Amino acid sequence: MSQGTHGFGRTTRALHWVMAVGIFGTFALGAYVARMEVGLSNLWLFGLHKTIGISLLALALLRLVWHRIAPPPGPLPGPPEWQMTLARVTHRAMYVFMLAVPVSGYAYASATGLDVLIFGRVTLPPIAPVSEAWEDALLLLHRTLTWTFLALVGLHVAGALKRALGARDGTLRRMLKG
Repeated sequence: MSQGTHGFGRTTRALHWVMAVGIFGTFALGAYVARMEVGLSNLWLFGLHKTIGISLLALALLRLVWHRIAPPPGPLPGPPEWQMTLARVTHRAMYVFMLAVPVSGYAYASATGLDVLIFGRVTLPPIAPVSEAWEDALLLLHRTLTWTFLALVGLHVAGALKRALGARDGTLRRMLKG
């Protein structure tokens, strides 16, 4: 269960990859539904986007708790200090965005006045007042946070690929195989 000296444990790897797939999936779904008019025939797609988003929020909170229980191994030596600092700042920022993006989406959905229904069964309480002004502001916030988060994810992926393909230092292997 715990992290190895050199690699990440199974739980950490599972949380990482499940969230990675979920983040890309909910982004793709969100981009798709953003172009649609809400109607009875497609309301389930909006519900699916909300369900995935709230699930990702729960997983992000679980990851934060898990990091306290089983701290990740330190970085492998090699890159210059500025790259290590960039990686550290990027990781921390991604955790902020893993929380902020779904919360902003939840707030936006609350401001529309429609029930925030997840898993097709559970109605979440509203966290923002029903108002067109709030709705517009929160949609802009959600979109801005989402695109900024995706830029950070792109930076994270680029750094991982640079270490895997350029330095070949085993960084990516630690997240794949432990």
